Amino acid sequence: MNPKKIGKDLICRLLERQVKQLRHKNGFRVVAVAGSVGKTSTKLAIAKTLGHSRKVIYQDGNYNDRLTVPLVLFGQAEPNILNPLAWAKILRANAKMLKQPYPYEIAVLELGVDGMGQMQDFAYLHPELAVVTAVAPEHMEYFGNLQNVANEELAVLSFSHEGLLNIDDIAKEYLPEVEYLSYGMRAGDYTVASRSDKQLAGQTVTFSLANGEKLEANTAFLGEQGAKVALAAVAASHKLGLSTQEIKEGLEKVKPFAGRMQVLQGIQNTQIIDDTYNASPLAVKAALDVLYATEAPKRIAILGSMNEMGEGSSEMHREIGEYCDPAKLDLVVTIGKQAGEFLAPAALKKGCTVKTFVSPYEAGEFVKNQLQDSAVVLAKGSQNGVFAEEAIKQLLANPEDATKLVRQSDSWLRAKVKQFK
Repeated sequence: MNPKKIGKDLICRLLERQVKQLRHKNGFRVVAVAGSVGKTSTKLAIAKTLGHSRKVIYQDGNYNDRLTVPLVLFGQAEPNILNPLAWAKILRANAKMLKQPYPYEIAVLELGVDGMGQMQDFAYLHPELAVVTAVAPEHMEYFGNLQNVANEELAVLSFSHEGLLNIDDIAKEYLPEVEYLSYGMRAGDYTVASRSDKQLAGQTVTFSLANGEKLEANTAFLGEQGAKVALAAVAASHKLGLSTQEIKEGLEKVKPFAGRMQVLQGIQNTQIIDDTYNASPLAVKAALDVLYATEAPKRIAILGSMNEMGEGSSEMHREIGEYCDPAKLDLVVTIGKQAGEFLAPAALKKGCTVKTFVSPYEAGEFVKNQLQDSAVVLAKGSQNGVFAEEAIKQLLANPEDATKLVRQSDSWLRAKVKQFK
């Protein structure tokens, strides 16, 4: 066996043992967030809503695999796997922390999988509440089909005390037979009774709770998908015993997150919808819906390739191209091989004006020259081979806002330049 793999497995086992001790000695609760898309946004919305009135530990990024999830509970950053001294230091610090009362009431964790059988690696956590955001195409080169995706994502329910499922984005044939709570825009234990869009300033949403109560709150999250993220935070917080007033106050303080439908100011009085963290068909359509509903003299969609879609990738990209509406889009700009080969021709066939690029830097420069006053630009795409955030960077009114974009560390920037040299 690979020595690196052996070492990683040993570290995981030691960390997991410490987490079990932490759980045994303290009475804090764990909320686990799983699902094909929307995990990080949902995790952060739940954590920040709860955090207004409770002591909550979570991680801003995506520490969501077997190695990094335990680190979240101890507030540790991940060192290089090949640095044994750093890992020894973490294990010693954790052991010291185990001797003290745990300062948190709730831990909100994101559980990520990219192959079969991985969800069971998290069984030792025994979450009080598991939230599943969606069953949709993800890592399809490993999963093969949606039934396998569903089996893996919903396996979190087998070791959780209670489940909370987004039934809008989990098809009926995949819903489990075990008992669970549900949330959805129009059906479920927790629903959206009404919502009033305020364009890119957010929306006012009235939520229906499982006990029949209503809760109205202003949220900065955009569109129907944003309302569902807020609904998940409301449902989880209500299930954990927060009052409606505590939920309202907490939710109204939550702002959109980097790369996940955050609105930035662009040059020429334009607005940019930054949704560049990642992309899947469900998420791209939701982002386009927000753009379509926004009043603007010119709407531009920068759409990058959707990675890891497996054998169905070409058809999924065509599907997004066909979803592009020439009546609501003045320009479609694609980045990446798959988007250029399959999305672009489908959008062109629908009647859209389309321009294709391999490089996000070139795409950004082109869009910069197409802007007009008060235009709105949406940028959406996956990571490798796309990096649509680099196209956004050229459109920002304040260059310092580049720090608000995803993947801006020195190592990421070097990797991007190397890819598109």
